[in-house]
Amino acid sequence: MARANPGDADTPDREIRLLKNPDGQWTARDLRVGVTAQGESQDIALTNLDAVVDAIEGDGGETPTDDEIRDLGVDPEIARSQDDELPDVLQ
Repeated sequence: MARANPGDADTPDREIRLLKNPDGQWTARDLRVGVTAQGESQDIALTNLDAVVDAIEGDGGETPTDDEIRDLGVDPEIARSQDDELPDVLQ
């Protein structure tokens, strides 16, 4: 949970804010990366934050399989034939 990469040991520049929300949820925010995650406990919020940071920094995530794409109701061949441009709303 909220671990630093081994290469970060000499440069401890990770600052995390952890807040308990009125609804009992916890919010963890990585100030360097500028992302936030929530969870039902401090540990879960920090674990979720690590997953988001890993995905953003390129260490997390993986390309979905054809079966995973089909589970979303999308034909993998059609999905892969689309150009890489983002819709106007996302640009």
